Amino acid sequence: MKLRKLVAALLGAAVLATGLAGCGGGGNKQAASSSSGDSGEKLVIYCPHPLSFINPLVEEFEKQSGIKVEVVAAGTGELLKRVESEKANPLADIFWGGSLSTMKPKANLFEPYQSVNEDHVQAAFKNTEGSITRFTDIPSVIMVNTNLIGDIKVEGYEDLLNPALKGRIAMADPSKSSSSYEHLINMLYAMGNGNPDNGWDYVEKFCRNLDGKLLSGSSAVYKGVADGEYAVGCTFEEGGAKYVADGAPVKLVYMKEGVISNPDGIYIVKNAKHMENAKKFIDFITSKEAQTLITQKLHRRSVRDDVSAPVGLLEKSEIHLIEGDEQVINKNKKAWLDKFKDVFTSVQ
Repeated sequence: MKLRKLVAALLGAAVLATGLAGCGGGGNKQAASSSSGDSGEKLVIYCPHPLSFINPLVEEFEKQSGIKVEVVAAGTGELLKRVESEKANPLADIFWGGSLSTMKPKANLFEPYQSVNEDHVQAAFKNTEGSITRFTDIPSVIMVNTNLIGDIKVEGYEDLLNPALKGRIAMADPSKSSSSYEHLINMLYAMGNGNPDNGWDYVEKFCRNLDGKLLSGSSAVYKGVADGEYAVGCTFEEGGAKYVADGAPVKLVYMKEGVISNPDGIYIVKNAKHMENAKKFIDFITSKEAQTLITQKLHRRSVRDDVSAPVGLLEKSEIHLIEGDEQVINKNKKAWLDKFKDVFTSVQ
């Protein structure tokens, strides 16, 4: 029961850049496509998460269920395009990952299903939509390389405008990285004092301090900071928490201006060929056993009400949490991404 690690060629592209998903490898479309003729114990997962995160969970599911899992790893945007293009003949059974602000507008691509563990999901993370199962809770954070930062103060977004950090900030393209798009939303609300329209002045100043550097995917941010290529980076909690737990010279900063913490989702592809296996995987990933593994080994916060926060991370009660308006965010996604691109381009 060995996990097959695949990076699929998407929409005619021969090879995907490793930075888009934090996963390396050559293009291989055949293994994912072969599911169309399979009626056995099999499951195909499209996933933008690093394989180092998902492997322990997939291997445990394979061990318990006897179901063979194939993982197609790429960026969230690329995989969503693939699901859309395959609607008439779905090749994936599960889409695992992507922020809710990215995925909710695509909810029609996914099958309604509530896990058997819904009673133990925290009230804020219930699957009220039918097709959106939450499986982890992820605050946006600033990751700091403690060897490089020196005496530069970094407590929040305002500190990222320090001229001493120009060109030393890791930020991914929010059109390619869900975690960077979440940071854009966080910036707009935090620096706009709750009104995202008022946050663009900060975004322009921030883009100037990026000095023309915009990375291709989420993993390039936390890896870049951990490896000493950048002094700071805008990332998600789990991306940096593993390095903290491993003793790397990094720390996580929860922005003093306010932190938006959103759940990550997992979804069954509509008309999936291995529908029952997909439901079993949803039930497994929301179980207390899997959620405990997620917190203890993989450094993410659980959505369950009976699993404690990961050791070494701040309790949410100690974080200055703020919220964005979901309807406003969903309505403005394209406009905000287009505006960010225009702002970034104009200040170079």
